[in-house]
Amino acid sequence: MALRRYLPLGALPLLSSCASIYFPPPAAAPMLTQKGEFSGGLHTNWKANVSAQGAYAVGEHIGLIGTASFLHNNGKRKLYEQDFGELGVGYHTRFGVDQSRILEVYAGAGFGHGKRVERNRTADVTQTVEARMEKYFAQVNYTKKKREQFDFLGRTWQFRYGAALRLSYLNTPELILNGQRIPGEDNIFFEPVSYTRIGLIGPLKFQAMSGWNFGLKNRKYLTAGNSVFSMGLIINVGGDGKGE
Repeated sequence: MALRRYLPLGALPLLSSCASIYFPPPAAAPMLTQKGEFSGGLHTNWKANVSAQGAYAVGEHIGLIGTASFLHNNGKRKLYEQDFGELGVGYHTRFGVDQSRILEVYAGAGFGHGKRVERNRTADVTQTVEARMEKYFAQVNYTKKKREQFDFLGRTWQFRYGAALRLSYLNTPELILNGQRIPGEDNIFFEPVSYTRIGLIGPLKFQAMSGWNFGLKNRKYLTAGNSVFSMGLIINVGGDGKGE
């Protein structure tokens, strides 16, 4: 079975607009299945938006997730900065005849600060936007737990794939344009993404995630113009050893 059927890289990042002050962290997809299991990951994307994620199954069907995201990208024409954190709790279970599928449902909240500076060709600042952001989200993850495999470079690689649907409400209690406070904005974001996880060594795996980001409201500074693509490393350990 060809791996390219499942790689999310075919879902091109949305780079057409860079006006948004918000850069969405990757949706957490820990694939929890049993009490005591831990999942940790480190992700990045083309804009060097680095995210660290952790998840822990505190019960047979209850899990906690957390994400810390950091972006500090200072280019010649634009500067992007964002520090953002999320925490959530949810339900996880395995189902199917052979228990080879995973369903995870999470809800949580986040907060952070973002800044965007635009410059002209002579490096003069033309616009500065800063915002304090608050977020509430809910998401559903579906993963095929059973391993698929492909042969490459003389080795058999095992992989899994899945999808996540995330709905987020984001608002800016403080929005500052060129040093002056202006009315805040809010938006509702819908993020359908897919992900593929490829085994590397032991519990260490590579993960690629991509999809779309839709803003359900027409806003000027809080738009869906930034990518949801990410790639990184994942590790799942703990439990009874029969999970990831």
